[in-house]
Amino acid sequence: MVMTVEPTAVRRGRAVGALALGGFAIGTTEFATMGLLPQMAETFGLSIPAAGHAISLYALGVVVGAPLIAGLGAKLPRKGLLIALTIALAVGNGLSAVAPNGTLLMVSRFVAGLPHGAYFGIAAVVAAALVPAERRGTAVARIMVGLTVANLVGVPVVTAAGQRIGWRVAYLAVAVVALATAVALARWLPRVPAARDAGVAAELRAFRRPQVWFALVTGTVGFGGMFAVYSYISPLTTEVGGLPAGAVPWVLAVFGLGMTLGATFGGRFVDRSVMGTVFGGLVAVTLVLVGFGLTAASPAFAITWVFLLGFTSQVLASALQLRLMDASPDAPSLASSSNHSALNMANGAGAWLGGVAIAAGWGYTSTAWVGVALSLAGLAVAGLSVAVERRAAVRA
Repeated sequence: MVMTVEPTAVRRGRAVGALALGGFAIGTTEFATMGLLPQMAETFGLSIPAAGHAISLYALGVVVGAPLIAGLGAKLPRKGLLIALTIALAVGNGLSAVAPNGTLLMVSRFVAGLPHGAYFGIAAVVAAALVPAERRGTAVARIMVGLTVANLVGVPVVTAAGQRIGWRVAYLAVAVVALATAVALARWLPRVPAARDAGVAAELRAFRRPQVWFALVTGTVGFGGMFAVYSYISPLTTEVGGLPAGAVPWVLAVFGLGMTLGATFGGRFVDRSVMGTVFGGLVAVTLVLVGFGLTAASPAFAITWVFLLGFTSQVLASALQLRLMDASPDAPSLASSSNHSALNMANGAGAWLGGVAIAAGWGYTSTAWVGVALSLAGLAVAGLSVAVERRAAVRA
């Protein structure tokens, strides 16, 4: 298991802040592409769906890179590996900014996605090592604050700048922030050694544990409920809620505010009980989606549910992150990094199933009921994981 280090309170705060800054860069580059697709498509003479492959290839980079980098880098010092990942993020976004054609843009987006999952997974392990055991949940949640603030501030700002100046400036800005993160990590992050018995084989042993798979499936299925709605938040806002198109960025900002507060305060719930927060988060997400499905036509109610969806989903994400670390104490980096692969698969699955419901003629609000079904399925998987764990304990 990764050793616990004991930096001063001031340096600990700066170190966590530096880790969160990397999360801000990643969150900005992941979601800004969605708002800049028309400009990118126009530059390269592509259709919007074809330009949308840039989003899919970024997600594929996350899914591939998380386990690959965490496994191959298992023996490397955590500080050096995190700095290398932020530099790789800067390179991927720099290449995106200067891509001369659509093909190289797609390749660069795949490259930009590779460090995503490994960065968050390893950063979570390092953050947990910086604090006492009873505050690990809060530390992990604070790493995710960078991602949530990106949705609240970074994405709207670079999207607006990209629309006025050119979409390339958005990726250049992310590259600059990524390099600033590397400098901050080099200056403030203490040296955290890898696990004593670290190695590719040791990390892969994590996947022999049933609880690791239960946690990953819980995230893939349960989190898909949130993405089923979030993927179609624009038509839900305008077609169902009756608000003008100009209101969409504000609704997205409300979602980002909910995520930020969820990451800020959700760690307290995780500190008290990891699995209790997993169950509570899934139940809360389910209830929010039910409320959304019933009252989405009312702008006031819909905006309230959007805020609560951001809050509850982020609390759930922090709990799942720590659950994976606990399920594989001797190989936490790979298990923790794989959480982001699972969440990106949830993104694809939720968006696809929501689209199937819309295409079937059931309307945009049907995505909420798709989300309810997915959240309940995730709750069932979490319940099964506890039952299996208790049975194993009785046998032992």
